[in-house]
Amino acid sequence: MIDALDLRPSVIVPDWPAPANVGAFVTTRETGPSQGPYAAFNPASHVGDKPEHVELCRRQLSKELGDERPLLWLDQVHGASVQHGFSDTIPKADASVATTRDYACVILTADCLPVFFCDRGGERVALAHAGWRSLAGGVLEATVASLGTAPGELMAWLGPAISNAQFEVGPEVREAFCGVHPEAASAFEPSPYRLGHYMADLYKLARLRLERLGVSHVSGGHFCTACESRFYSHRRDDGVTGRMASVIWLR
Repeated sequence: MIDALDLRPSVIVPDWPAPANVGAFVTTRETGPSQGPYAAFNPASHVGDKPEHVELCRRQLSKELGDERPLLWLDQVHGASVQHGFSDTIPKADASVATTRDYACVILTADCLPVFFCDRGGERVALAHAGWRSLAGGVLEATVASLGTAPGELMAWLGPAISNAQFEVGPEVREAFCGVHPEAASAFEPSPYRLGHYMADLYKLARLRLERLGVSHVSGGHFCTACESRFYSHRRDDGVTGRMASVIWLR
């Protein structure tokens, strides 16, 4: 029997100067109903967890918002599409925007970088799923464009992701970034483990792209999902693991 008190997720609230009507958090795996490699708070339905545990997590996730508005789930495909408006079907996209109080934006991660956005006036919010493929493919650029306001009026918070100390990549990943923006080379260091491979800094790559866009107020970026046991990590756990949920909404 699962105690109702154990269903509530442990969450991290972004440390950023967002307007008071912007709600945001990211869950950890510390408390919840899921078991085994998915313990304990896994709201992802596609990773092999028991459906009844996923449903309990999703219901509790909705309650955390305070008004139980619908959550906009995405079929994340490591691309750069941005979803505008609520959809009863799950859209293929890696970012979403909300300019009303009708729903909350959600993305799922377990090493990829969640990027939270809001404008200084508290009228629009967004979330982007920035794994290396979507980051190189322009998901941050597409999200900023979709927010429809001057980049200087936006702020961003970089949530839990794998750190450069744990994220070894091949030369094709480095080329995907440096072939477009040569300054991205500063986010790659030669790997001490394999010749010709690199340790990639997702946080720095995101900051460089946001800087190019003119988003100057960027905070966060001090986590490591592969190092900290409170997070799920696809790489650390050999692909058998749950997902954290990042959520943002207008109160």
